[in-house]
Amino acid sequence: MGRGASAPVEYPPVQSSLSILDALLLAPVVGGSVFSVLSSAAVYAFARRRARWPAPPLDAAWPSVSLLKPVHGLERDLERNLRTAVAQDYPEYEVVYSAQRTNDPALPILEAIAREEPRARLAVAESEPVVNGKVQNMAIGYAASRNAVIVISDSDVRLEPDYLKAVVAPLLDPKVGYVCTFYRATGAQRWFEKIELLTLNGEFGVQLVFAHMTGASDFCLGASTALRRETLDRIGGMAPLGDYLVEDYEMGKRIRALGLAPVLVPRHVDMTVDLKSAGDAWRHLVYWDQNTKAARPWGFLATGLTRAVPFALAFAALDGFGATGLTVLAVATAFRVATTAFNLKLAFDDREGLRALPWLPVRDLVALTAWLAALTKRSFVWRGLEFGLTREGRIVPRQLPS
Repeated sequence: MGRGASAPVEYPPVQSSLSILDALLLAPVVGGSVFSVLSSAAVYAFARRRARWPAPPLDAAWPSVSLLKPVHGLERDLERNLRTAVAQDYPEYEVVYSAQRTNDPALPILEAIAREEPRARLAVAESEPVVNGKVQNMAIGYAASRNAVIVISDSDVRLEPDYLKAVVAPLLDPKVGYVCTFYRATGAQRWFEKIELLTLNGEFGVQLVFAHMTGASDFCLGASTALRRETLDRIGGMAPLGDYLVEDYEMGKRIRALGLAPVLVPRHVDMTVDLKSAGDAWRHLVYWDQNTKAARPWGFLATGLTRAVPFALAFAALDGFGATGLTVLAVATAFRVATTAFNLKLAFDDREGLRALPWLPVRDLVALTAWLAALTKRSFVWRGLEFGLTREGRIVPRQLPS
């Protein structure tokens, strides 16, 4: 070795304080927190749009409307919700309550409303069961309807008096194909119903706001939808939708294929939460995720990577619940609760959801297991009946109503 040369210095390898498993657990924590910020930004933009949304015109030539209310069985606040349909501030409309069984326990309520309200009619038809009973029920009401515009509103939805004008006004533009609104879950009484409420308002509703404001996805929310009769006839009526799990998404997709635009009115209707047991709540969680998977598969997969609290808990457990792990868990939980509170208040003015926030970490833990079930499960239970499900979102009958 020549003069002045020296042996190379060897440095010890850098020891990473994070293992691969640590990094895999922290990625959803960071991703979920980032998505929470982006969702809150979308909610803020949505609230600003709502404040600027034009009121329905005073001098419009309002088309005649048939408001369809498909009913299946008794539900909490059923009569109260149904009666809001006949209390609309709208010049010419009818309400068609429909049922698909002559022994439906809700029929006495429907018959009483029909006797008392001139605008109300009752359509009941025994027919061969189909896999999507709601579509069958809507088809019964649609066949009995008479007017130019069809508005579909679920039986558990409560309507404000200005609802019809709000959803029909965009249809005055011939380029608009369908109109829908958001919905806000209300009336949760038991702990598992509060988990359902937080799922619908604090997660599902916020995801829809994000998808709408960013243009990530178009959708059609069947709980509150308006469209022209001629548009529905152009896509074949209700019948082609009868074997799809997410029939409202399928209907919206077919209408957009006609070159007609969707409009999402930045308001919500209230929907009553009515679950009989914790088992019902679990099946609903899986069912909502199956809906998302059928309609937006990539969006469904992404939601599994934005569950900050469960992955933060797993990281804390891997850390032996040491200072680092508990700090990550505390920060992730606080961030999740704070952004959810912001979203509930600004998007839906949801005081009930704000009171239910102590259940949010529990909801998030249960929701991750429901997501895993929806990822692999090829069947679902709805109103006590079991159905199979294909990869394309079509329903396969396993047990049909007798």
